[in-house]
Amino acid sequence: MSGFGKPFSMANWFRTFTQYLLLNEPFTQKMSSDAMLKSTSRRRMVVGLGNPGMSGTRHSVGMAVLAAMSDRLGVSGSWRNDKHVSGEVVVSAIGDTQLVLLRPSLLMNINGVSVAKAASKYRIQPEDIFLVHDNLDKPMGKFSIKRGGSARGHNGVRSCVECLQTDVMPRLLIGIGRPVEKALVIRHVLGRFSKEEQKVLCTVLSQSVDLLLSQFVAGDQKKSTSPSESKRASLKKDIDLQHSQLPPEDRKCSEPRTDLDHQSEDSKNMAHRTDVDLQCSQSPPDIKCQADSKDPGVQCSS
Repeated sequence: MSGFGKPFSMANWFRTFTQYLLLNEPFTQKMSSDAMLKSTSRRRMVVGLGNPGMSGTRHSVGMAVLAAMSDRLGVSGSWRNDKHVSGEVVVSAIGDTQLVLLRPSLLMNINGVSVAKAASKYRIQPEDIFLVHDNLDKPMGKFSIKRGGSARGHNGVRSCVECLQTDVMPRLLIGIGRPVEKALVIRHVLGRFSKEEQKVLCTVLSQSVDLLLSQFVAGDQKKSTSPSESKRASLKKDIDLQHSQLPPEDRKCSEPRTDLDHQSEDSKNMAHRTDVDLQCSQSPPDIKCQADSKDPGVQCSS
């Protein structure tokens, strides 16, 4: 039995043994000058899970998202092969957040080796690693954020969980739809997007990058705001709201309400909503995709 409560098949044994060998091979952790990160900055990593050399396929859609993300950040021409992490890497930044984008050069089933090596080299904690991957249970055109948890049958995520020895990594799930017949699943995930799917995919790539970047900006703002500052801001918002609802003649004499626990049901629901599920429109917006900066397997038209 494996550590995850499933029978240890020969395939599982081989994958685990391969991951062990790759993770324990000698390699330097010295960073090159273009990859040095500011010691005072928070470090985050975004990983596009997939199979090397199979761009344009549904199973490697995570890599297509990273191609779009690097283009948005203006670093699409700075990807470099890093043998020490077994993958392609580019470093960028959003404000005070240092971003490491990683595309593993290993097969999907052992992508976790590359992720673990990069996490060690750049000293990034598992909770600051965003995994981007395909999802069979969501239809084409839909994507969502998942806050850690099990791999749900995705071999690339399972490899990351095994190599990092935790499942706290947040994920961006990109829907690719599930075929009606179970026997067609492998052919479906390894197949290329149809022309109609590519039209939807262009919108998905743009909106998923928006969502990822918003997660990093929101995380930095939350980290930089102290609890006392948050309470003061909340109190001021409550006072301003109540004051604006009073008749003009009563506003000068009103006593401010100081109930910090006052929240509407709508705001509570929004605060507790952690799963973002967005429906992409079938007609993509005006998106210009450059052939040299986007995933070569995805053709977007303006």
